[in-house]
Amino acid sequence: MRRIRGEAELLDLRPLWLLMPERGYTPTFLGRPPLGPAASFAAEIAALRATCPTAARVELARALDCTPGAAGSPAGRAMLDRPADAVRDLADLLEAVWHRLVEPYWPRLRALLEADILFHTRRLAQGGLEALFAELHPRLTWAPPTLTLTTRAGWEERRPLDGRGLVLVPSVFCWPDLVSGVEAPWQPVLAYPARGIGALWTSAAESGRGVPESLARLLGRNRAAVLHALDDPAATSALAVRLGLAASSVSGHLSALRDAGLLVSRRYGHQVLYERTPLGIALAAGAGS
Repeated sequence: MRRIRGEAELLDLRPLWLLMPERGYTPTFLGRPPLGPAASFAAEIAALRATCPTAARVELARALDCTPGAAGSPAGRAMLDRPADAVRDLADLLEAVWHRLVEPYWPRLRALLEADILFHTRRLAQGGLEALFAELHPRLTWAPPTLTLTTRAGWEERRPLDGRGLVLVPSVFCWPDLVSGVEAPWQPVLAYPARGIGALWTSAAESGRGVPESLARLLGRNRAAVLHALDDPAATSALAVRLGLAASSVSGHLSALRDAGLLVSRRYGHQVLYERTPLGIALAAGAGS
C-alpha cells in the first residue's frame, strides 16, 4: 500500500467508488467471471468494453440505488443518461488502475495464484469435491448438492449448484473473506483467499531467513534457500523475486535439485512450476528438525 499510494492518488477513482456501495450491489459487468486461468488482461478488458450499454444501464441503476443520492448526483446522472460512455470510461479507468497499481507486481501475484490452482487441482483429483471444499475456507461447507457460506455476521448463504457449475477464483485481495455472487446468465463465482498470501510481500532478505544451517552446508546456501522456499509450487521468476537472486542462478539451482531427485517440474499454462518430491520434503524437514 505504501508503494502504490502515490500512483493511486494520480487516479480519479470516484466513479468506481460510486458503484461499490458498502452494502448492496456492484455491477456484474465490472466483476464478471474470468474468461479462464490463462486469459490475458487485454482479453478481459476487451470483454468489459463489449458490454451491452442497455444491460449496463440496468446494472448501473441498481448499484446507484444502493447509495442515497448517488443516482441523482451529476456523475450518477451522466452514467444513466449515457451508459455507452459510462462503460467506455469505466473500462479506461480500470485499465489505468491495472497499469499503475497491479501490473508492476503481476509476476509475483500470478505465480502465487497459479501455485494455488495447481494445489487445489491436485486436491480435487485425489479426493473429489469433499476434499477440495474441506480446506478451501473455514466458513465454507459442502453437503451435496449445496454449498453453504457462513458470513462473519453469522448468517448462511446456501447455493445449490443445480448443474450450473461453480467458478473458483483464488484472490490475493479478499482475505480473510470469501466473495460469492454473479447472477444469471453468468455462472456462480466464489473468490477465496489464495494459499500463501501471508508471505506474498515478504522481502528477499526475510525469505532467505530460516534456512537450516545443516541444509546450507550440504547444498550451499543459495541452493538450500531455493529448496527451503518451495513450501508451495513456484516458478523460476517467482523464486528469483522472493529470494533476491538472479533468475539464471535460480534456474541452475532448480535444475540441479531436479536432477538429484529433490524436485519435479510441471508445465502449467505458460510457466513451469517446481515442487518438492517426497525425498525433497524429507530432506528439507529433516534439516530443520
